[in-house]
Amino acid sequence: MFADEKNLHYCLTHTTPVLPVLQALERETHLRTLHPQMLSGPYQGQLLQFISHMIRPRRILEIGTFTGYSAICLAQGLTEDGALDTIEANDELAPIIRKYIDQAGLEHKVRVLLGDALELIPQLQDTYDLIFLDAGKLDYHQYYELSLPKLRPGGFLLADNVLWDGKVAADEADATAQALRAFNDHIHQDARVENLLLPLRDGLLIVRRIENEPAGRPE
Repeated sequence: MFADEKNLHYCLTHTTPVLPVLQALERETHLRTLHPQMLSGPYQGQLLQFISHMIRPRRILEIGTFTGYSAICLAQGLTEDGALDTIEANDELAPIIRKYIDQAGLEHKVRVLLGDALELIPQLQDTYDLIFLDAGKLDYHQYYELSLPKLRPGGFLLADNVLWDGKVAADEADATAQALRAFNDHIHQDARVENLLLPLRDGLLIVRRIENEPAGRPE
């Protein structure tokens, strides 16, 4: 473990620091929320920002805002006329979310949607270039099936926390771990996409919708 921690520290010290607004948001999240570990954090946040810059999306959908950290990171790579829709079930977090989106100067690019993602996703009319999934893990399968048709062919979907503290790979009898294991298996067998699972933080699954999808689904 020591070698891993040493390598991680070295990587962090050789990574560009996050924006000051994100540092302030991280502090407030730790002070005002019960589960601050749900925050993406600076290391993963920088990866999300880099991915967004590489893709240069015009439309992003985020499912699970929490306090807005990842939304701010992802929005950095939007095109000039781009926009990000982010869905959060807990309306008590809205003041923090909007406060830091405003401070980041993104109020004209980020639309905060409060409510149940299972109800809100079907109402969205946009086609998205990038989707970030980081909401209730037990519903990942449903979020995926609802949102994939709204992802443009060739677009990317990112799913966070898919290793669940190592419990998924260990096949532990934990309801969330079992749901995520089934979700990972479903993605891996889905002929509509290509996928790459990274052991970054708590597991990040990168999915690309195939541009010429096969006519049938795998059994």
